[in-house]
Amino acid sequence: MTLLNEILSFNKAFVQNEEYEDFERNKLPNKRVLILSCMDTRLVELLPKSMNIANGDAKVVKTAGALVSEPFGNVMQSIIVGVYELNVDEVCVIGHYDCGMGNVKADQTIEKMKKRGVTQEKLDTLQNAGVNLDQFLNGFADVEDSVKTSVSTIRNHPLIPDNIPVHGLIIDPNTGRLDLVEEGYTK
Repeated sequence: MTLLNEILSFNKAFVQNEEYEDFERNKLPNKRVLILSCMDTRLVELLPKSMNIANGDAKVVKTAGALVSEPFGNVMQSIIVGVYELNVDEVCVIGHYDCGMGNVKADQTIEKMKKRGVTQEKLDTLQNAGVNLDQFLNGFADVEDSVKTSVSTIRNHPLIPDNIPVHGLIIDPNTGRLDLVEEGYTK
């Protein structure tokens, strides 16, 4: 059985047994917070539990490294929609220790792409179109600096109101301990 077939088979039983009823919530976040976190698998359940966030309490956006790399990209779009359409009053950027983005190097990723069939011609086409693959595919050297950069990008965005606190934190993916990097109430 393929993974997709396994998922669809489980889902059919889930719906037939009405297990979704345990998760019925309003689309607006109860705690009026949006959390931008990393997509790391260790954080799926640990992060909300460590913050006392239940289903329906928060809007959650996940990216590799909890990065906001484009001020007018999809991540900022999600945050802006959260603020103006979904009653978000605060934003938390939460990076984590031992983040895989801290080890990502563009040249290594490009070599992996080539091994999986991406041709040099496609890479050259992107480069010629102005895509800086070295910048696009590089991670970061320090998680604290990365969180501060994402917080600054959100906080200083021309479409984010000044009265929206933007906090920066780092979570330990083993224990759930949160370390405060930026407290948004005083900024």
